[in-house]
Amino acid sequence: MRRLLLSNDDGVHAPGLKALYDALTQHANLRVVAPDRDRSGASNSLTLSRPLAMTALDSGFYSVDGTPADCVYLGVNGVWDEKPDLVISGINHGGNLGDDVLYSGTVAAAMEGRNLGMSAIAMSLCGHRHFATAGHLAASLVGAVDQLSLPPRTLLNVNVPDVPWEDVKGVKVTRLGYRGPAEQPLAVKDPRGRTRYWIAPVAANADDGEDTDFAAVEAGFVSITPLQTDLTRHQALNDVRDWLDAFA
Repeated sequence: MRRLLLSNDDGVHAPGLKALYDALTQHANLRVVAPDRDRSGASNSLTLSRPLAMTALDSGFYSVDGTPADCVYLGVNGVWDEKPDLVISGINHGGNLGDDVLYSGTVAAAMEGRNLGMSAIAMSLCGHRHFATAGHLAASLVGAVDQLSLPPRTLLNVNVPDVPWEDVKGVKVTRLGYRGPAEQPLAVKDPRGRTRYWIAPVAANADDGEDTDFAAVEAGFVSITPLQTDLTRHQALNDVRDWLDAFA
């Protein structure tokens, strides 16, 4: 059977991770390595200032006192001799759409798998109720992943509407939309009268055209967006060269 590594950013006890495990347990040999607490927003950070502890739980899952990327790194290169065939991160509690992918620990866990040479999928539910819908889709994708050919260093970002499976309208291949500028932080006082700051909620969408991930999920479709880890803006290379030549 295929070997899968499961991880997430909501923590090893998150319902979404359990739902993913339950959906895939009949389809593959599963290894679960996830953070010991909620590490949402951790992005691609690695823990370099101290050693990491990995603890086996009664559930058979492994808990790590680090980030989602730490978990996948250990799950691929850690104490086991056999590497997984595929890394799946999720099921995230909430969507990872547009600019979210830059901050998401869910996407980062999949990206770490991709960086280590594995095929990788990030799974998110755009809500907190119908995890079984995302689990059903994950099982379908795992069953067909061998027929998918992607360029190197590419992963799939999958966002599932929070509805029963029978109400999903279909699947769309999308591009990332993007949000407007972030709002101002929210200042609050702690019990000793000191000012502290909450990061503000996400801004309104600035680009949610019909071919975007935002639009697909809003219309009741699953959104699948292929992501690359090369952030180079290739179309701007000549512009920057011309700019430098002008005052060199």
